[in-house]
Formats: sequence, C-alpha cells, structure tokens
Amino acid sequence: MDYGLAGTGVVGTLKVGNGGKTLGLRADMDALPMQERSGKAWASETDGCFHGCGHDGHTTTLLYAAEYLARTRQFNGTLHLIFQPAEELLYGGRVMLEDGLFNKFPCDHIFGLHNMPGQKLGKIGLRDGAMMASSDTLHIEVQGVGGHGAVPEHTVDATVVACHITLALQTIVSRNISPFDPVVVTVGSIQAGHAPNIINDKVLMKLTLRTLNEQVRETVLQRIHDIAVAQAESFNATATLTHVNGSPVLKNDPRQTRWCAMWRRRCSARSLSAR
Repeated sequence: MDYGLAGTGVVGTLKVGNGGKTLGLRADMDALPMQERSGKAWASETDGCFHGCGHDGHTTTLLYAAEYLARTRQFNGTLHLIFQPAEELLYGGRVMLEDGLFNKFPCDHIFGLHNMPGQKLGKIGLRDGAMMASSDTLHIEVQGVGGHGAVPEHTVDATVVACHITLALQTIVSRNISPFDPVVVTVGSIQAGHAPNIINDKVLMKLTLRTLNEQVRETVLQRIHDIAVAQAESFNATATLTHVNGSPVLKNDPRQTRWCAMWRRRCSARSLSAR
C-alpha cells in the first residue's frame, strides 16, 4: 500500500503468479461542499460533505473489486488499485501523476468507470474515443466603481456588468459552435455585495465549461475571454479571467474498449448459463 499521493491518494497492489502484464483500476473519491439531506442509510456522516456525484459509489466499487480479486485470485500478473482524490477540483489525477504515480506503479493499461443515472442496473456503457467531457473551471472578476444606490450615475455597477456577461456567454453555444459539437457553459456562482442600497465595485463570477472536443474547448475558452472583456469595456468596467483548473477530454483506447466489451459479453453469457 502507498498513502499520500496527491495528499490523500491511496494505491494498493495485488500480484498473482508470474504474469508480466500490469493493469490499473482507478476510482475517484471526493465530495461536494454541501449538506446531505437525502435521509438514505448511506448518507454522508460528515457535515458539509455530500457525495452528490456518486463518488462514494466509485470507491465502494473498487474496494469490492479489490476484495473479490484478492479472494479469488483468478488472474496472472500485477494489478494496481488506485484511489484518486480531488476529482471535483479537477486536479487530483494530475497531482498523483506529478507525485510519481506511474513511476512507482507503472501500468500497461488503466481502467476506470463513472456511474451514470439512467443507465440500467447491471449495464455498462462503452465507447471508442471521447467518452467523458473535458472540464474547466474559470473565475471572472469584474471591476467597476462602487457607490450609493441613490446616485448610480456616479458609479460603474459591477453587478449589472456581470449579468450582461452571463447573458452574452449563452450565445457561445448557439452562435459560435456547430450544433454537432456538444458544449456546456454554465455560470454557477455570481458573488456580489451584501447591502441592498450599495452599488458594488467588484463581482466574482465562477464558471464551468464542458466539451467533447479539444479544439472546440480551446475555441470556447477564447470566446469566454473575449466576450467577458468586451462586455466589461462597454460599461467602462474591466474583466479579469483566471483559469482555475481543467482536465482534458477523456478518450478511450479503441482496442481496450473492444476488450472490455468482449469480457462483458462473456460474463453475461456465463450468468445466463448459470441460471
């Protein structure tokens, strides 16, 4: 076992026989900064932590796979079980690599999964190439001129600017990108002031971007920048963008995807014949 990669990452190794192949199984473990009120038996017991994206399920799946494989030992080679932290922050995998994950635990191939609401129980989805979207987190800081709400003519209202930027960003998908290329641009947070009678001089906007094509991703990132800056300038304000973090499109290797599909069919056939 190895603890501490990317802070809280854990890697375990199972070795059976003398096979030369080394595979990796990866699951992410993370939570959203929310209070869980689902009332389920498996609800989070930690205040302010909610497994809203099902990462507790990912961790459970890999733990059970580890237990099963250690108990049955029906393979010949080396298997690394990789528990990756900070998936929601988009940098856990990158930091594990920077901390030497594959230097310490080299893998010929690595496999992972993500739960998918709506997918039938017992079924898995497979696809060659782009399988899951890229994910980028951006902050836009709008700087205006604050003042009293009774004299708006002496101010540059950063809140109004942020609202116009938000609306303008919605045109990227409909007017800059082909309808055949899936893209999502979401402004998830606009933080501005506290008092009802004060015009804010500063607003912080937080965005997420998802795409399935790296070229489209770069185009949208540039458009977000250009639109935010131009909208702010039209109001005599400024907009400063920060690319907080990002992860590329997840692309499946076609050969390994076919291998997974083959084994899935074999397992299904065995299950039917055992009934």
